[in-house]
Amino acid sequence: MSCCDSNSRTTAPADARTAARRRTEEEIMQIGLVGLGKMGNNMRARLRNAGIDVVGYDANPAVSDVADLGELAKALTGPRLVWVMVPHGKITDDVITDLAEVLEPGDLVIDGGNSKWLDDEKHAKQLDAKGIRYMDVGVSGGVWGKDNGYGMMAGGDVKDLEFAMPVFDALRPEGPRAEGFSHAGGVGAGHYAKMVHNGIEYAIMQAYGEGYELLEAKDIVHDVPAVFAGWQRGTVVRSWLLDLLVLAINEDPKLDELEGYVDDSGEGRWTLEEAIELAVPMPALSAAMFARFVSRQGSQSPTMKAVAALRNQFGGHAVKKS
Repeated sequence: MSCCDSNSRTTAPADARTAARRRTEEEIMQIGLVGLGKMGNNMRARLRNAGIDVVGYDANPAVSDVADLGELAKALTGPRLVWVMVPHGKITDDVITDLAEVLEPGDLVIDGGNSKWLDDEKHAKQLDAKGIRYMDVGVSGGVWGKDNGYGMMAGGDVKDLEFAMPVFDALRPEGPRAEGFSHAGGVGAGHYAKMVHNGIEYAIMQAYGEGYELLEAKDIVHDVPAVFAGWQRGTVVRSWLLDLLVLAINEDPKLDELEGYVDDSGEGRWTLEEAIELAVPMPALSAAMFARFVSRQGSQSPTMKAVAALRNQFGGHAVKKS
């Protein structure tokens, strides 16, 4: 009987099957990571702490493990898993194009950046032409993810999900998988879910900022930081964003060191575009989005200072000093 006969495979000794399974698991415990900025570098550290072999590439040679994407591909054992963590748009497009030339059929590429969900179908088709698989994963956790873990929303095929699950489990927060990781649907669903997540985030941040301004405006309230700190346990408005606002106003109670200038990364706009397309009313997000536009016209609103402080706390986003 041939060594490749299907019957011989199914009747192989249990210890042989176990060894084969172990080899597969060891191969999965290796990943290429493209983009070692604020989040990518922390993700590399978290993965390595979990015992996963990470080969990182970045355009900055000071932080990169390899010289280029070709060297990254050679350093990985097939089937390869390569996670892309670079800014959305042209940079992501270029990386996907370059990876298509150095990877092989059966390899898997994951876009974990904040790409627009419409780009995922384009990237999936581009890689599929080379026999390369593709997933999109929305990632939340910012600069705190290294220690706290990252919330993730995945889009793609179930088989690809299973292949990459050891990596997802290493990156997600401790606790039940379903509370820090979700398979949102097919290709594009992960980034779509992350887009809506960020739209919700915009509205919550705006509400906290407006509450901060109102408390500051009333003479009867003598210790605004203490009020916010007192909301962290037992109240219905407690959240991680609230915790971060407490950190910010404890460092600068009047937020005097910040300008009330708040940028946006694009996902709030994309969420509003979808809301208009699907006739879904989103007045809270609309107000938050337009308030950010007003902030860039010279407004020094305490509300927007609070929003700026929050963005800096969770994402390390740049702020303007007053």
